[in-house]
Amino acid sequence: MSKVHLVLPDPHAHPDYNNDRADWVGQLIKDIKPDVVINMGDAADLPSLSSFDKGKASFHGRNYEKDINSHLDFQDRMWAPMRKSKKKQPLRIVLEGNHEHRIKRVLESDPHLEGGKFGVSFKDLAFDDYYHEVVEYQGQTPGIYTCDGIDYAHYFISGVMGRPVGGEHHAASLISKNFTSCTAAHSHTVDWAVRSNPHGKKIMGLVCGVYQDYNSPWAGRINDLWWRGVVIKRGVADGQYSPQFISIEDLRKEYG
Repeated sequence: MSKVHLVLPDPHAHPDYNNDRADWVGQLIKDIKPDVVINMGDAADLPSLSSFDKGKASFHGRNYEKDINSHLDFQDRMWAPMRKSKKKQPLRIVLEGNHEHRIKRVLESDPHLEGGKFGVSFKDLAFDDYYHEVVEYQGQTPGIYTCDGIDYAHYFISGVMGRPVGGEHHAASLISKNFTSCTAAHSHTVDWAVRSNPHGKKIMGLVCGVYQDYNSPWAGRINDLWWRGVVIKRGVADGQYSPQFISIEDLRKEYG
């Protein structure tokens, strides 16, 4: 029996920007009733833990508590429509992205910051309150979750250095390196590729964009390269499906 997957790429909840887009995707989930919702990671932006900005003027005023509260607000608002409804709940999966992994990296270098109540902890993200399964990093690389013949990861690696697969033909590279249907986020771009074996079996590679409606100051003109929205996979079975790309602007018009 085929299923419907809703793929939510990189929400990047950030205390400097509102979470209205969480309401929109929450209503979409309620309306389409997917079997599976997969949050691809970077649910929390966590700018206060950015090693790239530490020491810069732009780092001044960042606050870990505000970061966590922004993330929790996004999750509360996204799941509120389903929690209030009597409809069947989807299987909810979240992948740890490199932004959530900042917490673990900080604690590796400064273990004295750790604390379940007043310190820094991965548990502060409260993923277990919102999702059935949490797919954490394996060492220093993202974990992989397999569902209905599709491998999902925040990004897939290539080579012994564990660098993210990317490039101009990102989706095709995912297929050629993994030999299976797979879906990645992380790059904030969108790409789609399909290959067939001699018997007609399709292998599908998807790079699914980003779900933020604000421009990241660090990115500059790179913001213009990003595709912003969600992807609905219909008829999912044995790694094959029909994708529907829904832009964040379309969601804003429908639910905003």
